[in-house]
Amino acid sequence: MTITNRRFVRIQTDIPGPKARALLKRKEANVPRGPFNTAPTFAVKGEGALLTDVDGNTFIDFAGAIGSLNAGHCPPRVVEAIKAQADRFLHTSYHVMMYESYIALAEKLNTITPGNHAKKTFFLNSGAEAVENAIKIARKYTGRSAVISFERGFHGRTLLAMSLTSKVKPYKYGFGPFAPETYRVAYPYYYRKPPELSDEAYDRELLERLERMFIAEVPAESVAAIIMEPVQGEGGFVVPSKRFVQGVREICDRYGILMIVDEIQTGFGRTGKMFAIEHYDVVPDLMTMSKSIAAGVPLSAVTGRAEIMEAPSPGEIGGTYGGSPLGCVAALEVIELLTREGLLERAEAIGAQLKERLRRMQERFPFIGDVRGLGAMVAIELVRDRQTKEPAKELVGPIIAESIRRGVIVMSAGIYSNVIRFLPPLVMTDDQLQEGMDILEEAVQAAAEGLTSKP
Repeated sequence: MTITNRRFVRIQTDIPGPKARALLKRKEANVPRGPFNTAPTFAVKGEGALLTDVDGNTFIDFAGAIGSLNAGHCPPRVVEAIKAQADRFLHTSYHVMMYESYIALAEKLNTITPGNHAKKTFFLNSGAEAVENAIKIARKYTGRSAVISFERGFHGRTLLAMSLTSKVKPYKYGFGPFAPETYRVAYPYYYRKPPELSDEAYDRELLERLERMFIAEVPAESVAAIIMEPVQGEGGFVVPSKRFVQGVREICDRYGILMIVDEIQTGFGRTGKMFAIEHYDVVPDLMTMSKSIAAGVPLSAVTGRAEIMEAPSPGEIGGTYGGSPLGCVAALEVIELLTREGLLERAEAIGAQLKERLRRMQERFPFIGDVRGLGAMVAIELVRDRQTKEPAKELVGPIIAESIRRGVIVMSAGIYSNVIRFLPPLVMTDDQLQEGMDILEEAVQAAAEGLTSKP
């Protein structure tokens, strides 16, 4: 057992500790194995960028509930807003009796999302629901059925969202048949592009390939929408160029195709802008949002051009719990917090520090092939050889496990499962960040030593 007592991290037991092990036995007896877990323990308290488990161990959280906690664990004013709402009423269903917070949040999102055109917004529960409903709206408005997504894209685990998702295992294997009229094209991956191509030539080839699809695969006249993440999340934090994203927008305009931007992981300050698409000077037709919208309360949104959003008739979109009153009041406070506390600027500062530390680690450890990201959405890609760039998936698990054992929570990503991603709460202090990175570096060193000790 490694006992760690630092300024923020306190590890007093093995991970999992005795209380967590008892809970794990109950979990194994009662919960199926399908829902995965990164840290083999159970939370009792979250505050800012710190998590404490049932055995009294305190961790620095670089996973942020898979990007759901840009505002941090339990931001006080959000918690107070939720408590106040709970005292009034928990739920009425917007479809039965409406409430003002739903309208206020729609007004706010219509104002802060890109574009000066008239917009409308409605709410659901999860990112996958937002994606499915954005597609429904696009199909209703255009009268077309086909949808194009991108290689390595992740859009959810429900049938249509899963059909649009690229990674086979663990998301799609054995779950077919999938929704029809979904097509996939290549998305830039500059670290793995053909070496003879410049970035500009590579972008041009990918955009030409997208247009060629209208000849070889599906007519443009049948395509309702192209959906894309402005930074790929589950795909490995792959950042496209402004040239490529603007090229997709131009193709959509040329063929009357709607552009749907999936901001579920990138939204609400993560990349240093309120929404990542703002980095590209592109205005989408529809946007999907969830995760950090409400500091962990389940809520998602679709915002889009008013005339597009009006296409479905009453009753054709919605859901019993969509736009929970608890989620709406939490989201209003989160948006206020992001601006009041300067967390967009903080995302840039956190991202710069992360990249600086990770690049120093890259100099030490030859298996760190790439350091990349946008704002505080940062990742490292692990490879067996920097020349061949062969993925080193086998290193990811040991590094994550050792990091957690020492008190730092990180997660994996990437189509090859060889990426470690960082999604720290934007309220993380510099001292917490540096302590967490010190511990991570120790974990990487331990994994490197384990690698060299193998015969």
